[in-house]
Amino acid sequence: MGFKVSIIGGGGRVGSDAAYALQLGGKVREIALVDANPDMADGEALDLRHGSSLTSNIKFTSSSSYDIVNGSDCVVITAGLRRKPDETRLDLINRNVGLFKGILESLKGVKLAEGATIVVVSNPVDILTHLAAKSGILPESQVLGLGTVLDTARFRSLLADHFNLSAPDVKALVLGEHGDTMVPILSSATAQGVPLTSYPGVDAEAVKGVFEFTRKSGAEVIRLKGGAGRAVGVSIKEVVEAIALDSHAILPVSAVQSGKLGIEGISLSLPTVVGRHGVVEIIEPAVSAEEKELLHKSAASLKEIWAQIQ
Repeated sequence: MGFKVSIIGGGGRVGSDAAYALQLGGKVREIALVDANPDMADGEALDLRHGSSLTSNIKFTSSSSYDIVNGSDCVVITAGLRRKPDETRLDLINRNVGLFKGILESLKGVKLAEGATIVVVSNPVDILTHLAAKSGILPESQVLGLGTVLDTARFRSLLADHFNLSAPDVKALVLGEHGDTMVPILSSATAQGVPLTSYPGVDAEAVKGVFEFTRKSGAEVIRLKGGAGRAVGVSIKEVVEAIALDSHAILPVSAVQSGKLGIEGISLSLPTVVGRHGVVEIIEPAVSAEEKELLHKSAASLKEIWAQIQ
């Protein structure tokens, strides 16, 4: 049978970049692109299909109808209104909640595979993940948000670039909200197992500067090229393949929190073991007192927004 992924918003920049990253990964069997613009979905599917002989034997389908989502093992939701350069992700909330609720309604009419998962990418991702988790379409543990997987990837990559290290060697988490209150976890940052601060020139001030650039990076990419896509695509691939392979990878995905670090009643990112049916376990990370306080502030900020949309 193989693993089927449906991408809602598959004709857009993020959805199509995710499909391309998954094609290069070659770990899934079928990708269905759903988009309100059927020509865009068809065009992306055809373009991807053209490369199958050089990449992997993946079946591509496309439609503006949700019928092709039937039988999906994983539904990735990327559809959404794009953030303006001067707009925070949370400013998007009122513009995107209505659209997202419509998508969830459409998904209620779809028969997903047993144990299927939903991966939310649309922003504000933590709020929309919580909305999807509370929708009753799937058990809460089977709903994940991309969360700070992208911010973590950006932070690691930019740290490596700044300090001239190998990017895959750098391990440094960003947790909390995917947005203005995200928290860099410097207390456990390493490069190939060595504490990051052991490296020449790496001090708290320099790292803080890199993090500030990380925080603004999404808006900067939007300003420069109109929207982010490539790094988001490979971040989505990371999560979807962890599900498809049941790899139990530890990723900072957004999920409904129920008490780790004293945070509950909202979705945000903490280190999470991801398997075939979504959240296997949320890990309580060892963090500094300051980091814990900032994570609580992040949760409080999201709860405030959540209360406004109820």
